[in-house]
Amino acid sequence: MAIITTQALVLRRWDLRETSLLVNFLTLDCGKVTGELKGIRADPRKFASQVDSFSLNDIVFYQKRNSSVHLVSQCDLRDAFPGLRRDMRLIGMASTVCELLDGVVEAEEPNGKIFTLALDSLSELSVNPNPERILSIFKIKMLSLSGFKPHLDSCVSCGNAACAQFRFSTALGGLLCDRCRNKDMRSRSIFRGTIATIQHIEKNDFRNSLKLGMNPIIKKELEFVLTSFLEFHLGKRLKSERVLEFLK
Repeated sequence: MAIITTQALVLRRWDLRETSLLVNFLTLDCGKVTGELKGIRADPRKFASQVDSFSLNDIVFYQKRNSSVHLVSQCDLRDAFPGLRRDMRLIGMASTVCELLDGVVEAEEPNGKIFTLALDSLSELSVNPNPERILSIFKIKMLSLSGFKPHLDSCVSCGNAACAQFRFSTALGGLLCDRCRNKDMRSRSIFRGTIATIQHIEKNDFRNSLKLGMNPIIKKELEFVLTSFLEFHLGKRLKSERVLEFLK
């Protein structure tokens, strides 16, 4: 068994037997890993962290070769993101970040860019006056980095890139031109500004994306497109998204 030391973001946790926890971590060096913290519920002082959701920790774990669950021997809190925990809406957004990462990122496939994006997004959510925009930027860049992004360069059916008015197909995962609109009768028209916004965020780094302005119409359509795309391709609606809608 290899002994791994790395930074880890808590994505999801659940009870195991009477005294232990299972935790899905997004780690800097090993991607998404599932770790068992033995005895932490019986003796919380055993670890220097409460292992709260969306907290950043330094962990040490034994990487088992014949199991997808690894034994965490040390978990020390690095950052609890306290600015997010004073507001229910921000807690919901941070939970959406973690729920999406848990649902989209493949197990044990390292991706330092996704890890950095997650930390940047959580940090910015706690201080930015427009947290909804941060969440949209996170979704777009996370989909792009994970290879899960919608096809927006041309018609997803025929490849036509020159169309006066594209439509967006959630089911087909991209744009449809006028000739192919009957491929998905549930497709809906989409503003060119929304397409350009998504493409700009995909191509630019996180900090540059923060400078991009969004008018209310584009912002509303962007939220709809991202939510419907993720809901369809994940096969479920995110629990955290339902909480956010209730809070609105």
